[in-house]
Amino acid sequence: MGTGTNKAAWTLAANEHVKALVAQSETSTFEPEKFEDHYEAALTELIDQKRSGKPIAAKAGENVVDLMDALKRSIANDRRAEPKGKKPRKAAAGQKEMLLPISGKRAAKAEAKKDKPAASRARKRT
Repeated sequence: MGTGTNKAAWTLAANEHVKALVAQSETSTFEPEKFEDHYEAALTELIDQKRSGKPIAAKAGENVVDLMDALKRSIANDRRAEPKGKKPRKAAAGQKEMLLPISGKRAAKAEAKKDKPAASRARKRT
């Protein structure tokens, strides 16, 4: 019975320890002499290579994608695919008995048009 209480107390103590570590790291002061800018170092190295006349080769990434080729393939795939129409939703069993007719604005306008006699296009002369 006591193992559940011990586990909860240990978890609470571990959480408090993590909170203290985070608070300490957030409140520490920034020491610029310890900061190393890797981007600046790599850029300076490339500039020095260019000044000395050495050829600069681009480093090939592992996951480099040619966007134009990908776009062309995508367009070709879209053209080959059959256009799919909307599939009608299947009604659940017993649903049709529960549906009630609802007249909206469109139905009311259609009824109003149906009831009005067609106006003649010719002007009446008097």
